[in-house]
Amino acid sequence: MDTLSLITQGPSVADSIFMTENIWIMISAMLVFIMSLGFACVESGLCRAKSASNICFKNIAVPAIGITVYAFIGFGLMYPGTFNSVLGFRGFGIGDWLNAQNFTSSYNGHFTLFSDWLFQAMFAATAATIVSGAVAERIKLNAFLLFTLIYIAFVYPIVGSWTWGGGFLASTEGWLSVNFGHVFHDLAGSSLVHSVGGWAALAGVMILGPRIGKYKNGRTYAIPAHNVPLATIGVFILWFGWWGFNGGSALSGNPFDTSYILVTTNLAAVAGIITSTATSWIISKKPDATMALNGCLAGLVAITAGADTVSPMSSWIIGAIAGILVVLSVFMFDKLHLDDPVGALSVHLVNGVWGTLAVGIFDYTGRFGILTQAIGILVYAVPCFLAASAIFLFIKKTIGLRVSEREELRGLDLGEHGQESYGGFQIFNNT
Repeated sequence: MDTLSLITQGPSVADSIFMTENIWIMISAMLVFIMSLGFACVESGLCRAKSASNICFKNIAVPAIGITVYAFIGFGLMYPGTFNSVLGFRGFGIGDWLNAQNFTSSYNGHFTLFSDWLFQAMFAATAATIVSGAVAERIKLNAFLLFTLIYIAFVYPIVGSWTWGGGFLASTEGWLSVNFGHVFHDLAGSSLVHSVGGWAALAGVMILGPRIGKYKNGRTYAIPAHNVPLATIGVFILWFGWWGFNGGSALSGNPFDTSYILVTTNLAAVAGIITSTATSWIISKKPDATMALNGCLAGLVAITAGADTVSPMSSWIIGAIAGILVVLSVFMFDKLHLDDPVGALSVHLVNGVWGTLAVGIFDYTGRFGILTQAIGILVYAVPCFLAASAIFLFIKKTIGLRVSEREELRGLDLGEHGQESYGGFQIFNNT
């Protein structure tokens, strides 16, 4: 783009389209960024008051760590250029940022290198935030931050390169396409973000164990949320941010693609609210507000893989099934004595898997198959769960993973930070 011609003659039609699309990607990155606030509100609201500051701290530390390591190493691992389809590394840093071509339509036709990096970095930070809620109220702060650094620096970008980086799951010449006739599809990360975070969360929950008082003598005891209004605010913020999360993943400002994705995304969200409310009402005889909130998030997670390739009515069905699944899986994890304070496993793992599989069931384009989607799910499940387990076990054996019993009962706000979320209350109880 010639700066002098822009000043003297104004931008050409092509330049104007390029600038408009670049603005859309930057706005989408901002929307994904604000989701960190949504996670902070949801997680702190659904947990107890005595650990709310700790949860807020983790949710501001995660994007700081995630964005930093993604700048230094993650981007080069996730988008290595020409590589062996399994592991590659383009180099440290953001890329050839002094190359003028990276800031014109010759980069990819829609946005600049910086806009691309900014959008992708927000996704990297989101994956670790999913783990935060599942391990809340009993994990050491330094242990969680170390896990975040390792997982986002290495695991997330490497497995991400298999699809978004042009690796063996997405390449038409790759192993999956050659042997099974289809490539794996995940528009915005039902698997690549949500289940990648979900498998890590499952490993953390299993290795950490439940909160004190959650399970006694084979019975499950509810530990109520301390601030449902705060959690509700968080869900609305996440819903709003999802417009950028999914809409920006069109990777252009194409009017049909972007508006279509927003329609399917929102239909799935409202369907998840309706069916999660109905399901919890039937099971518990009263409508549970927290189940409705998680139903909304479940619908959003489920549609994230196929928002661009399923019909509007199919998106409602996908969200509706997600709303049922999230309620049933919350009860299932409690039966298994897997303590997840915010329902992260049910929202992100269970419905990340469901949404990825739904692409093969409801795809109207004929490009994707259920078998290849199922294989993709397994390809992400095994390495992510094993890698997260190894990291958690390493941390447990070295610096320790879980706070002391006294610190947990007292609350992580005072134990880890020496401060209260709500000044002057000295919150201390045995639940």
